Amino acid sequence: MIEQLLELDKTLFLYLNNLGTASWDGLWLAITNKLYSIPLYAVLLFLIYKKYGWKALLLLVFVVAGMITFTDQITNLFKDGFQRPRPCRAEGIQDLMRFVAPRCGKYGFFSGHASNSMAVAIFTGLLLRPYFKYLIIGLLLWSLTIAYSRIYVGVHYPLDLICGLTFGGFAGFLFYKLYKFLLNKYVA
Repeated sequence: MIEQLLELDKTLFLYLNNLGTASWDGLWLAITNKLYSIPLYAVLLFLIYKKYGWKALLLLVFVVAGMITFTDQITNLFKDGFQRPRPCRAEGIQDLMRFVAPRCGKYGFFSGHASNSMAVAIFTGLLLRPYFKYLIIGLLLWSLTIAYSRIYVGVHYPLDLICGLTFGGFAGFLFYKLYKFLLNKYVA
């Protein structure tokens, strides 16, 4: 059963990855670059400051730093534990795919980009939901776009992304609850 799932994952990867064209490569390389999201982060920080104030923003910076560290470290544990080669390193796939990324890491299960972006989307979407009801939908779409960019550039399988998005959603919710607890205890 696992073999069939992994084969389906490879087939879906090849289909999605080969949808790309050279004319779109620059856009997807920009989207997959971590610096691409800095303007969004700045807007979210500003909105949180306007709605919650300086003390809450300072607490938020520490909690979000903990959340990103948590998701990164767990992602690295999984990558080193499973040691699933990225598609750009997998024999039998390299010749069939489009590799657009500037580099190819060693292991890919599961995606740090997917887990981090989903954690931020869930965390900030829930935090700002009382003020911006539909913001979370936009943040979820942003996270899914970041995730797809990893297939487009050739460094992750769909299953890597599904697991990363799921873990990121869990981490975002967990750290949202922690932040609300700390906010009520120390800031409110």
